[in-house]
Amino acid sequence: MVSTIRVVSLVPSVTETLLEWGIEPVACTRFCEQPEIEHIGGTKNPDLGAIEALAPDLVVLDREENRLEDYESLVSRGLKVEALHVASVLDVDSEVGRLASVVGAQWTHSLDAPRASRDLKAFVPIWRRPWMTVSSRTYGASLLNHLGIEVLFSDMGDAYPTIDDEALKVTKPDVVLAPSEPYPFGKRHLDLLEAIGPTFFIDGQDLFWWGSRTSEAIERLDLELGKIKR
Repeated sequence: MVSTIRVVSLVPSVTETLLEWGIEPVACTRFCEQPEIEHIGGTKNPDLGAIEALAPDLVVLDREENRLEDYESLVSRGLKVEALHVASVLDVDSEVGRLASVVGAQWTHSLDAPRASRDLKAFVPIWRRPWMTVSSRTYGASLLNHLGIEVLFSDMGDAYPTIDDEALKVTKPDVVLAPSEPYPFGKRHLDLLEAIGPTFFIDGQDLFWWGSRTSEAIERLDLELGKIKR
């Protein structure tokens, strides 16, 4: 039976997961890469009035990706809001399972055992000017740890700490893993990144989008990381 629940998704990975389950959101953000679905702004600046006008049965947010004030405003308008929080690969089963229960979908997920250490210390830039990276409080760093990668600067207090050039020189990463998002790192940045360390480009969605893609994303990234030679 196809679910008829009216969902507004403010999380790109949730939009993708709902579609995998056969549930098309009535609206999503412009970052969800779904041009056929109505857009109601971005993850940080959704059009709350437009969301209310759609009279959804459910609005789905992420505690990290979306703003607390938007959550509170939506709740104050009498809307049912589900706020997920996935900060680790270990959170995927429970949080996505909770979403599945709310929308009436079937969800099965099995996380493989962590890979053995690859003996690689990686710098994972998510932004430049200034450099920013991921800490152990994030899903992306957790996924790389699961795949045997030591993420440099992951013990810093902020979820996405800012790193200066001097710190990069001191740490001397074995490898730079440059994701395609949120900053669109690509070949045009190769010289800049190679000055820090040997550079490999990886799929940012596989690294940061959790949900229906998690298991296959781990497999794809595992294969890509296996190509790295010391």
